[in-house]
Amino acid sequence: MARCGWAKSDLMIAYHDREWGVPVHDDRLLFEHLLLDGAQAGLSWETILKKRENYRRAFDHFDPRKMAGYDRTKVRKLLSDPGIVRNRLKIHSAISNSKAFLEVQKDFGSFDAFVWQFVPAGRPIVNRWRSMKEIPARTAESDALSQALKQRGFSFVGSTICYAFMQAAGLVNDHLLECPRHNEVSR
Repeated sequence: MARCGWAKSDLMIAYHDREWGVPVHDDRLLFEHLLLDGAQAGLSWETILKKRENYRRAFDHFDPRKMAGYDRTKVRKLLSDPGIVRNRLKIHSAISNSKAFLEVQKDFGSFDAFVWQFVPAGRPIVNRWRSMKEIPARTAESDALSQALKQRGFSFVGSTICYAFMQAAGLVNDHLLECPRHNEVSR
C-alpha cells in the first residue's frame, strides 16, 4: 500500500487509515479535532495522538459545557497532569474555546453548520496531490476559517492550525493520489 508518506509509525498508520480526511459532522468530534490541533502547535502530531486518550479523560471527553465551567482548581489539576501538554496558554485556550464553541452552536445551530460553510457547497475539497511537497500549510479557506474563529473569540486557531483541522476533519482530502485512502474518503 502506498499510503501518504507521513504515516510511518503504527499509531500514525492507524490514524491515517481510519480517521484522517474522513468527513466529520459530529460537533463533539469537530471540537476535539480543533482543540487537539491547537494543542499540537509547535509539537508533532504523533505526540498529541499518543496523549489523545489522556486529553479525553482530562477534558471530560471534550464536553464543551463541562469545559466552559472549569475553574482555577481544574486549571491547576490540568497543569499538573503529565498525560497532556501542560502549557498554560493552551489549557486556557481550550477552556475559552469551549465557551466560544457554545456560542457558535447557539448562533448557527451546530458547529458543523459553521465550519462546513468554509468549503464550496459544504462539500470536501478533493485535492489531487502527487507528492507531500505539493500540500500547502494553509489556504484561502483556512485563512477565512481562522479569521472567523478569531472574530468569535477562539484562540490557537491560526491558518496553519485551521488547515490541519480541515484535513483531519475531512473538509479537505489531502491524501496523495497514489494513496488508497484518497478514493476511499472521496466517496
